[in-house]
Formats: sequence, C-alpha cells, structure tokens
Amino acid sequence: MKFAFSSLIFPSIFLFLSLFSLATSDNTHDNFLQCLSQNLSNTTSIDTNLIYSAINESSYSSILNFSIQNPRFNSPSTPKPVVIVTPTLASHVQTAIRCSSKHGVQIRIRSGGHDYEGLSYISDVPFVIIDLFNLRTIEVDVENRTAWIGAGATLGEVYYRIAEKSRTLGFPAGVCPTVGVGGHLSGGGYGTMLRKYGLAADNVIDAQLVDFEGRVLDRESMGEDLFWAICGGGGASFGVVLKWKVQLVSVPSNVTVFSINRNLEQNTTQLVHRWQQIANKFHEDLFIRLILQAISTTDQDSGNKTIQVTFNSLFLGGVDRLLPLMQESFPELGLVREDCTEMSWIESTLYFEGFPSGSPLEVLLDRVPRSRLSFKAKSDYVKEPIPETGLEGIWEMKKKLGGLS
Repeated sequence: MKFAFSSLIFPSIFLFLSLFSLATSDNTHDNFLQCLSQNLSNTTSIDTNLIYSAINESSYSSILNFSIQNPRFNSPSTPKPVVIVTPTLASHVQTAIRCSSKHGVQIRIRSGGHDYEGLSYISDVPFVIIDLFNLRTIEVDVENRTAWIGAGATLGEVYYRIAEKSRTLGFPAGVCPTVGVGGHLSGGGYGTMLRKYGLAADNVIDAQLVDFEGRVLDRESMGEDLFWAICGGGGASFGVVLKWKVQLVSVPSNVTVFSINRNLEQNTTQLVHRWQQIANKFHEDLFIRLILQAISTTDQDSGNKTIQVTFNSLFLGGVDRLLPLMQESFPELGLVREDCTEMSWIESTLYFEGFPSGSPLEVLLDRVPRSRLSFKAKSDYVKEPIPETGLEGIWEMKKKLGGLS
C-alpha cells in the first residue's frame, strides 16, 4: 500500500511543481514587463519595436532567431527569453538592468550572436535578452585616427565605415564580418593584423558602460581596473558596454594576400611543424594562419581521404617586399609571385571571408550570416610546438571527423 500511495503522490507533486513553475514564469514575465513599461514611460516614449514578448508579440521569434548563428541552440526545447529588449538609448539599457535586478531575472547581452555555445541567448533560469543591434552608430575621426563604435555594430560595418573615410586607416579585428563588436572586443579579438597591432581589445581607448546599478560610466568614471577587465575579460560579466572608442591603425595603400594548399603527399606534416617554430618570428607585417580540412582523394591506401592545409596570409605591403621576406623566413613553402594578389586593405576583408572576387564592398553591411550550420567548436592553446608524431595523430582524427579547423 505504501508503494501504491507513493506512485500516486509523486506524479501529483511533479504536476504541482510544473504548474508552479509555469505560474512563476508568467509572473516573472508580467512583473518585468510592467516594470519596463512604467519606468520607460517616465523617461521616453515607448517604441513599439523596443520590447518583444514571447506571449503577445508575433515578431518575437524573428527577432530572437535573427542573430542565432548556431542552430544547435535553437530547438523547441531550448530555453527562450521571457522578453527581448532592443534598446536605442542608454536609458533603455538602464531601465532593463534595474527591472531585471528588481525581479530576479537574469540578463543575456547579444550584439552579433557568434558565441559557440549560445551563451548570449540561452539560460537555464528565467532571463531576458538585451539585444544591442540598434546601437550600431559608427563615428570615424580621420584626423585623430579614432572611432566611436556602437556595441551592436558588426565588424563588417566597422570596416566599411572606416574605408568610407580613409583607405589608409584600418582596425585590427577578426575576419568574419557578421561578428558583433560588443562580444569581439570584450573577448579580446583576434585578427589578421594582430602581429603588428595586437588584439582588437588592445586598441580600445575608452568605453561607455551601464553597470549593475544602472549607472552610465566612461573610462574615467569606471576606473582603470574595470576598464582593463572589459577589454578582453568578457564585457557582459561587468555591465553592458554601449559603445567603444578605438584607436585606428595605419594600413598601406596595397596589401598582399595568398592562400597556398598543401596535402600530405606534399610534405604537409613537415611544413606545419616548421610553421609552428617560425610563425612568431616572422616580420610583424606578415601574418600566416593555417586552415585544416579532410578532403577526398583517389588513394585507396589512405582510406580515400587526405589532409589539406591552407597557408592563408596577409602581408601589409606589396609583393616585391613580401617575396624576399618569405625566401628568408619560410623558403620551404615555395611561395612564388603567381601565388600572390595585391589589393587594398578593405578588399582583403572580403578576401578572408571568402567573398567572390569583384564583390562590392557593400556586402560587408549585410548582418545576415552567409550560412547557418550546427557545429561544435572549441579553441585552445599550445605552449610548445606539436611534434610531427602528434600532428600525424591529429591528421588521423581529422580524417574521421571531417570539418574545418
């Protein structure tokens, strides 16, 4: 009888808890919305395109899905935000933070949505998204070689607006134009000019941030410790960065790019091993990265697959200057003039994204990613060069898994 009683009561408890959870979720939604409406109406007229609710807004799903880069985190079972706030003013962010704190709602901050694990738009507890895509004004000051950039801007928009004003200024950030500036700068920001100018975050000179109390702070008022933390330490951990002031850098009128493919039958293992030993010793104007992929082959002894490594490079200068440097530092690659193409720096941003030759610069303004593929990815660092035997093990694993790395 005890067992029968337990088997009846446990489903009842579960049902009660489920209903309680739903009621709590509804209350959270209603209380947060009420707080937003009351406080926003005191400071500004409420834009109908400012708040998107899961309950009564038909456009909620389109706003939520627009910046999701990895469909793995967009299934029916994926937790959804109770509300999406798309601020156009600092006061909107201040209100969202204060209401979230008051009603115990977690905040997720999104600018481009490129995080690998969906951290800017999922959570296991009730949460709201502050989506910054409306805060993407870019003000370029050519004379002082600086720019104020809204955190919701994309890298493509930044590059385009800089090139509008000057073809000899650039910014050392990443190769994917749909990446949001907010997450990129607050996470560091690797790019093709890092060997000369460092990370994107190394070139931040000021910022405007709303802290957990809803105060708007700049570098002076937030202090150097907090400013240091948001430049690479994860901006969303410390507040909502509204915009960044960055130092622009000099770029030559022409740069040189090349992409050379080598497979295992062309001494790839030895080339990669050599690259590991010298990549940090190249001239600062020279950047070479590797792209690895498993490709099909007719060689049945290798399981019809081989490894192709692409040596993908940007050189801040002309080909006549590049060739002697490569002959001196990496002759094993066998770079020749025919492998190289000269172009402007802004054109090189299209090249590294893989746009077809001759594409207009306006493609950089498209915030929609060129593809949305479900994937799992992880970054890591090595402190010592991987030996050739270790590389051969990686090749075998790549043949099994496929994909890019």
